[in-house]
Amino acid sequence: MQLNQRINAFASLGKFLKQIVFENENSKAKKTIKKAETENGWFTSENIIGALNNWSDALSEKNLQQWVSKYEIEETKPKNIAIIMAGNIPLVGFHDFLSVLITGNKVLAKLSSNDKTLLPLFAEYLISVEPEFKNYIVFTEERLKNFDAVIATGSNNTARYFDYYFGKYPNIIRKNRNSVAVLTGKESEEDLKMLADDIFCYFGLGCRNVSKLYIPESYDFEPFFKAMLSWKEIIHNHKYINNYDYNKAVYLMDSFPLLDNEFMLLKEDDGFSSPISVVFYEKYTSLDNLKEELKTKSENIQCTVSTAGLPNEITFGKAQHPELWDYADGVDTIDFLLKLP
Repeated sequence: MQLNQRINAFASLGKFLKQIVFENENSKAKKTIKKAETENGWFTSENIIGALNNWSDALSEKNLQQWVSKYEIEETKPKNIAIIMAGNIPLVGFHDFLSVLITGNKVLAKLSSNDKTLLPLFAEYLISVEPEFKNYIVFTEERLKNFDAVIATGSNNTARYFDYYFGKYPNIIRKNRNSVAVLTGKESEEDLKMLADDIFCYFGLGCRNVSKLYIPESYDFEPFFKAMLSWKEIIHNHKYINNYDYNKAVYLMDSFPLLDNEFMLLKEDDGFSSPISVVFYEKYTSLDNLKEELKTKSENIQCTVSTAGLPNEITFGKAQHPELWDYADGVDTIDFLLKLP
């Protein structure tokens, strides 16, 4: 199977993902989405459809060609790549799946129990478009064996487990990371509304969701909270409101000062990983000093959302809309795969 065949197959998948939203409720795709919803309460139909639309946009032939054009992808004997996937947001492991296949290698995937339904459906579609993929895609619930390299995503605790078991293989092992937003007080109303998307999309469960704000010492929160109202309906999700009520009660019992708009909590904290419904914030005195601080803490940060002129910043509203060439943890997956011995 040649590279162009693989590109065409994924471009076709991109078109299929866009069409799913218009399919009959009794179609296989819509039934699969319903099944994913019942298996994971955080996977609402809105979040799943959102993920499908994001991937549909990314998988255009133009994007795929632009992405692979910077690499020398030769047709060599395929390697077996084990992928251990997370399940915090819908299809969070798809980029690894795509990267392995687009380079002509074989996928041996261990799906998260929280996201085990969607990807097999799309693999089935890929095989229908390009039957040679049938010999390149395996999903397993058994212990992983007979592989040449590993890509594993999990928490800091599971990363230690991954290091122990897979350290002797070429690997990419990802740990906890969170995303931050740096505000100056000069953001427009539209900027802050887009920031609300970066915070609340997927209930804030993704590593690219903003979980912490850096603000100037005299920051006025009124425009911020006004913009957040675009997501006020999130409180009607029973899992989300349970987290909001629980976290609010715990913080109040411990006498932590909070800012509260009745569907989100702001807590001053120097940590990065805030609980669901909570966003941490920290004040800064100088953008230059903050640049240095963020540099020293870069291993904790997935992406920085800002228009303050910071290194590698992304604009508001783009946190959960990465391009194909925006690699998790800044590790170039394609380069890793192409350099395997």
